[in-house]
Amino acid sequence: MNKQRILKGLTVIALAFALSTPATAQQWKPVRPVNLIVPWAAGGSTDQITRITAAELEKALGQTVVIINQPGASGAIGTKSALDATKDGYTWTAGAAQDLGVYETLGSLKTRLSDWHLFLTIANIQVISVNPKTPYKDTKELLAAMKAQPEKISVATAGVTSSGHTAMELVAKATGIKYRHVTYDGGNLAVVAVVSGEAEMTPQSAVEEADMIRGKRILPLATVSDKPLELEGYGVIPPLSDTIPGFTAPANYFGIFIPKGVPDEVIKTVQKIWDENISKSEAVKKYAVSRGALFAPTSGEAAQKAAFPAVQANAWMLFDSGKAKVSPDTVGIPKL
Repeated sequence: MNKQRILKGLTVIALAFALSTPATAQQWKPVRPVNLIVPWAAGGSTDQITRITAAELEKALGQTVVIINQPGASGAIGTKSALDATKDGYTWTAGAAQDLGVYETLGSLKTRLSDWHLFLTIANIQVISVNPKTPYKDTKELLAAMKAQPEKISVATAGVTSSGHTAMELVAKATGIKYRHVTYDGGNLAVVAVVSGEAEMTPQSAVEEADMIRGKRILPLATVSDKPLELEGYGVIPPLSDTIPGFTAPANYFGIFIPKGVPDEVIKTVQKIWDENISKSEAVKKYAVSRGALFAPTSGEAAQKAAFPAVQANAWMLFDSGKAKVSPDTVGIPKL
């Protein structure tokens, strides 16, 4: 009799524990491949880190993650595809958070940073580099030439609002220079344009320039930052603040973005992978160290807070320069 009572009591306790466990704690097991849209051309900074991260995700999910390059409209086309897809958790996108957060200000896509779950991996550092055959051997010479010849010196970037373009606009705002903007479908293509002599300089990210810098195909002059960058196999690249005292730039975070509205178990599962796998990933860390990026995995509210300063700076810079159609303060981005 006592044995029956004990068994009955254990059954009640087990049932109570099961009922107290939230359904969101269940592990999501994707039954088909996940589509991960890279809204830029292959080979650029977004494409590079996304492919490495996708390989890590495949191990944890036990499912294939298919990379789909869909460039156009400075990332807006591919991002819209992810936003418009069925909210079943099988379509994600990637890129720089500062781009994602300004599409509404630009009038290219009605979405905000808060419409997405952010899973960040690295922070990229922009580097001003020139073709070695140009006469510019340091940042001071380059800026002097740009002031003396407004809109003449060609600057290659991955397009309006891309991280390279944002960096160049920060430089222009700080110095008053004007340049000739030449756009491409990806950062890698912009760097190749400088290597070939099609453009004179680029302010793309170090991860896109690293191999060409080490191979002496392009000459790095400065980081678009107040901090120097030690690039493996090259040495130290000085900060722009050495030439422009007081110059600073917010961190440019990259990662994977999942639109809100997908099942909770999808986000809970990816969150767990970020905490337990991506934050300790030797592959992602090695990429960051070897390519000149900051290893900075974060997600959730912390990711929103980390990414917002760059979004805010980018949005207002674009609006003040006449490149944005909608005032940032009307779409949740207050004035700096």
